[in-house]
Amino acid sequence: MDILRFITAGSVDDGKSTLIGRLLFDSKSILIDQLAAIEKQSKNKSNGEIDLALLTDGLRAEREQGITIDVAYKYFSTPKRKFIIADAPGHIQYTRNMVTGASNSELAIILVDARNGVVEQTRRHYVIASLLNIPHIVVAINKMDLVGNSQDVYNNIVIDYQEVAKSLGLKDVKYIPISALNGDNIVEKSKHFPWYDGESLLHHLENVQLDSDVNLTDARFSVQYVIRPQSEDLHDYRGYAGKVISGIYKKGDKVVVLPSGIESSVKAIEIGGNEIEEAYALQSVVLHLEDDVDVSRGDMIVQQNNQPKIAQEFEAMLCWMDNKPLKPGNKYFLQINSRLVRCVVKELEYKLDVNTLQKNESPEKAVLNDIIKVTIKTASPVAFDPYKKLRQNGGAILIDETSCVTVGACMIQ
Repeated sequence: MDILRFITAGSVDDGKSTLIGRLLFDSKSILIDQLAAIEKQSKNKSNGEIDLALLTDGLRAEREQGITIDVAYKYFSTPKRKFIIADAPGHIQYTRNMVTGASNSELAIILVDARNGVVEQTRRHYVIASLLNIPHIVVAINKMDLVGNSQDVYNNIVIDYQEVAKSLGLKDVKYIPISALNGDNIVEKSKHFPWYDGESLLHHLENVQLDSDVNLTDARFSVQYVIRPQSEDLHDYRGYAGKVISGIYKKGDKVVVLPSGIESSVKAIEIGGNEIEEAYALQSVVLHLEDDVDVSRGDMIVQQNNQPKIAQEFEAMLCWMDNKPLKPGNKYFLQINSRLVRCVVKELEYKLDVNTLQKNESPEKAVLNDIIKVTIKTASPVAFDPYKKLRQNGGAILIDETSCVTVGACMIQ
């Protein structure tokens, strides 16, 4: 059974936490003690309703304000698929949390309040979903019951979002009218939308195709640890442990170690101490090379006939995540997979306006939640692929040298 990782995002009070609670409740994924706890704490218990948002809004500060502050993760499964949900906060000052939750998601559910339509924060989330190259987008038009389940309201919102999707180059976008509070079109199709001929939200989540999202062409292996037991039984053992980011590795493959450029071939592949003939994307394995070469943590082993870019200077789209502003000349650590190098942000090329998609050229600085294009120069060469081509080897983070806080999320171009 495969796993779908998805994120819910939208403006404040669009109903993200209620939607997740409804998915868990209607799919019978809530334990009895959990249900009893939220019934006791529910704000609506006087009229017999359960506040399903409490399933994800776990912090006391969140419950007092009725909002989501941190990214809340929930897990559930159906007979067809397992799910990991990231519930991202809606406030503009927590956009960085949305980036964190979306970085490993294959699908994004962007909620829209049918009464308000497209607002700044939902547009911002749409832009971030595009920048993070999330393969599948669901625009869930929520609170349809508050607009009389109007087809015209639904159609107008779809038209607005189609324009944004076209401008951002998004392709796989699904539009579903729902009412998270009442459960309409969440697990089962609702009779309240006779004009809607599509599927329910859960049916779409269960059946969206994920196989094509895994890149099996560009073989990339990031070394996380060099295994040298140096025992009498394993005197000559030298293995390189890590994760196959993408592609396929087979015994005998001609490979090159980057950034050094040393060539060799795959002698053996191990999983759990057992040799296998080939390893696929997303598997954690140990590679053995024919030659006794110098390989360290952060190096990348790739096939000789299919190599990524190697550079010390490159452009990237950046979501700024720190309270301290970013200015040209600031120095940081850059981490891409297991490689950590020092770097400097040489130039801020433009800041993206998420409302108009206008590019404001040469800003003096970037502040919290800004989305900007920058030029980065590293102290040593970095092997990468453009983020749009291979997000697993084109995503990086900037880390403050003194506090070790993650201050920026990079999409290398």
